[in-house]
Amino acid sequence: MKKTKLLLGLASLIIVGIIMIAADHIDAPSSMGTTADIADFYAFEPMEGSNNTVFVVDLQSNVLPDLAYGTFDEDVLTEINIDTDNDLVEDLVIQAIPRDGMMYFFGPAAPSETGLNGTILVDSPLGAVEISGTSAITETTSDGVSLFAGPRQDPFFFDFFQFNAVIGGMAPGGFKTSDEAEDTFDGSNTMSIVVEIPNTMLGETTGMNALGLTVYKTWVTTNKKQ
Repeated sequence: MKKTKLLLGLASLIIVGIIMIAADHIDAPSSMGTTADIADFYAFEPMEGSNNTVFVVDLQSNVLPDLAYGTFDEDVLTEINIDTDNDLVEDLVIQAIPRDGMMYFFGPAAPSETGLNGTILVDSPLGAVEISGTSAITETTSDGVSLFAGPRQDPFFFDFFQFNAVIGGMAPGGFKTSDEAEDTFDGSNTMSIVVEIPNTMLGETTGMNALGLTVYKTWVTTNKKQ
């Protein structure tokens, strides 16, 4: 099968732990306003006693309601990188790339190369799901993997204008109280990719977090087609 070579884009995030959250909105001008722009990345166990891990990648922040049902860029590969031996180099990757209204997933498998470049793992298909519009669509594979791709409401409450006023020295009273603050991004959306996967498909890990718990160390990158 033909393999497509991709070059790393400008946005990346890293998280370490069972439940850690990172935000990185609109900081790469060349990817701003596209689905190469990583907004947030989450990794967590969905419930106590679960043997699954959920990965959530939010792309292209501040998608207003009238633009909520836009499309993913077909030249952008989203790659969830997973370190299982605690050296901060990816041992496994889960990849997602859109084609003709579907999001196709590959992995988890060892990448053909680590670091800045990536190649679609066409020999390791994971599944596919129709990209959601007005109604959420999920797909569960025979291996127990659940998949989603489409718009979701921005999960952050953030008073953006008051924040700018504070850091600009224009708000001597500081930040507003929780009752007074306004959620600037209320009603805005991100374009999201979600994978819930059994830990048996990720294998064992020697990674440890600050609490001494065994975890997968994971980060996400977007790669632009050459």
